[in-house]
Amino acid sequence: MATSTSFQAGTSSVVPIRVQDGRLELLDQRRIPDAIEYFDATELDEICFAIKSMIVRGAPAIGAAAALGLAFEAKRLVLSAAGRVDFFEKLERARDRLQATRPTAVNLSWDTDLVFRFAEKERNSQAPLDVLTGKMVEYAQWILVRYGETCKQIGEYGADLVGQSASILTHCNAGALAACGWGTALGVIRSAHRRGAQLTVFVDETRPRQQGSRLTTWELLADGITPTLVTDSMAGHLMANRKVDLVIVGADRIARNGDAANKIGTYTLAVVANAHKVPFYVAAPLSTIDPAIESGSQIPIEEREASEVTIINDKEICPPGVQVYNPAFDVTPANLITAFITESGVLRPPFHSAIEKALNARKLTP
Repeated sequence: MATSTSFQAGTSSVVPIRVQDGRLELLDQRRIPDAIEYFDATELDEICFAIKSMIVRGAPAIGAAAALGLAFEAKRLVLSAAGRVDFFEKLERARDRLQATRPTAVNLSWDTDLVFRFAEKERNSQAPLDVLTGKMVEYAQWILVRYGETCKQIGEYGADLVGQSASILTHCNAGALAACGWGTALGVIRSAHRRGAQLTVFVDETRPRQQGSRLTTWELLADGITPTLVTDSMAGHLMANRKVDLVIVGADRIARNGDAANKIGTYTLAVVANAHKVPFYVAAPLSTIDPAIESGSQIPIEEREASEVTIINDKEICPPGVQVYNPAFDVTPANLITAFITESGVLRPPFHSAIEKALNARKLTP
């Protein structure tokens, strides 16, 4: 169920996830830039639909939305569960259902696990379930706020790399929409711009869902940064003609060795950047790192429906009967990545030890 709202596009006004009047509302990213609408995702069926259909997208935003969705589901389960054991069994099933909606972005599992483990600590206590579920909602809201703060830290560390004048190429949308109000890759650009840097920003259109042309350009214009939109296949030309100083992208899952999955087309950019000796940075919170996997070969790659490729603006662009392969992500090997920009600083090779040190120091609770 969507509700229209008056919404002033701008950095401080980009609120992709909000809790209002006891409801979980998500800015419908399918509709931007044509319309600004919020989708009521309070019910479990609705939050699962919102994640699958990309009403909410971007690893941090998916994680925070799912965490809130699980907490709101817990409040409903109190009303129907036949005792404490039944409540936790149903809560675990709800968590599993949420985690199955999209397989690649690890933040989805990470943040729903955080909320579930928060509740599990009270499994054998005498605390009333309605009190526990209220605390779960508060904890999920802390996760949402934490992402905004984390991304601002990422932006500050990244702005030091950008300097006062740079030409940047970015892919997909790793901004406020994808990362709870500030952004990872776009957070770096946003922070550098606010420092007064004179930036040229090239934006890949990012086929097949055009997150670059629809979403990233919208965010940058709202920030007073005029983007230059290019097709995904123009990166080599730009770099060969020395029009790009650095590439900054986000990530959906990072392995312990530094291999990183991001929107399809990112690997191609990394190869081209490496060939032209252009620095290639990945900006992401530490929660996007999956310590359970050693390399990118273990990252599950989501495959999406053919219609995303064959239809543009409700019109078929190819003859009937064409076969389609539509992986949503690819994996960039660690050796093509210059550094990771995280809330704990810039992680440089060797990535395995740098990542392990950063993970051991992170904070998981308020």
